[in-house]
Formats: sequence, structure tokens, C-alpha cells
Amino acid sequence: MAIGAIIIGDEILSGKRQDKHFGRVLELLAARGLSLAWALYLGDDRARLAEVLRRSFTGGDIVFSFGGIGATPDDHTRQAAAMALDTGLALHPDAEAEIRARFGGEVTAQRLSLGEFPLGSEIIPNPFNRIPGFSIREHYFVPGFPQMAWPMMEWVLDTKYRHLFYAVPHLEESVLVYEAFEGGLLDLMQRVTAAYPQATLFSLPSFGDASTRRHIELGMKGDPTQVRAAMAEIRMDLSQRGLEWLDKA
Repeated sequence: MAIGAIIIGDEILSGKRQDKHFGRVLELLAARGLSLAWALYLGDDRARLAEVLRRSFTGGDIVFSFGGIGATPDDHTRQAAAMALDTGLALHPDAEAEIRARFGGEVTAQRLSLGEFPLGSEIIPNPFNRIPGFSIREHYFVPGFPQMAWPMMEWVLDTKYRHLFYAVPHLEESVLVYEAFEGGLLDLMQRVTAAYPQATLFSLPSFGDASTRRHIELGMKGDPTQVRAAMAEIRMDLSQRGLEWLDKA
């Protein structure tokens, strides 16, 4: 199952705030032997959010959505999810219980509105302040605040998807090829890509700087057996071409 991320907020697209979610998502997934297949940044536009969610709900991926589930006028994610599913919003009884436990006698209609989710949703516990997120059709909607969002994402992974942890063996190896150009190695890249379909080639050129020489990081990732075989072929070919290379640590 592929995993995607949607990161929402005009403040990110305008540069008023720097996104912190993307890097942390990669870390949380990698710690469990998982990886991210795609990511989107979207502004606070209800129609656009609904359009994107309508597509992703039918795509079969696991999706984590960050931001926009509050109750202020610029929060549109809950409503957009309901629009995408052609359903309505309703106060979830488990969310109501959490919100009432959090605020006690100070609960208000506005605070209860934070628990209004698309019909058919389940809640995601929020260990920070007990105001939950929600999930539906393997989409997981959490707040934009990192101190809330990241523990909630971990809870989802550890509760719902433990069976996927390290389920697919994975290896990544690469070499640094000095003073080379990608164009001169295309035949090698094409050959190993065709010969090892369960491994993915990557080529990352660098122009170098005061501390490093110009080089290409050339490598393979995927099925361990195919990665090892492909990298052995790559190393041999580079040596035969008389190119200087070094295994990347």
C-alpha cells in the first residue's frame, strides 16, 4: 500500500510559516520500514481540497492530512472531506466525549463543533489536548500543530498498520562517481534499469563546492538481491570506463 501526505495551509504556501511535517513524516515512516510515495501542499481552498480528496479517496492509498481541521473560517478540511465523500458532517459521539472531558463545564457549541466529522468517520486520539482528529477510508486527518500531529500519526501507524512494518525487504546502495556526466552514463543506467526491474535506479549530480568535487551519486534501491547484483554491475562498468568512484558510506 502506498502512503501519501497532504500538507495544508495558506501560511505555508505564502512563506509565513515553514513546513515541518514533510521531514518528520519521512522519519516516522522510515523508523517502521515504510516510505512515502507522494506528497502535496495545498492552500486553504475548500473546493480545491475537496477535488484532491475526491481523487485520493478512490486511489487506495494510505493518506495523512495535516492541518485545517479547526473551527475558524479559514479551516476547510473537515468540510472538504465531507464534500469529497458526498456526505454530511455530524458530531461524533466519541469526539464529543473527549471534548467534554477536556473542557468540562466550559464546553461550548463552538468547541463541540471541533468534533463534527464526515459521517462514517472514526476518531484519532489527541494526547496533547484531547481534541481528536478523524479517519475515514484510510485517510487520517490531524491538526497542523506538530506537537499534536506527530504523536497522532504515530498512533495511527502503530495501531492500524503494524502488519506493514518492514513487510517489504529494502536495500539502498550507491557510489560517488567523480568528474563524470550523466549523459555519458545513460547507457549503463538504461541497461541496469531494464535488467533489474525490482530495483529503482537514482542519479543525483552535484557540481561540487569548496569542500567537495563534482560528482554523481549513482545508486539503486529496492529488492536487496537485485540491488546488490545491479550495484556489482555498476561498479564493474565504472571501473572499465576508467572512472574514479567511491562507495557512499
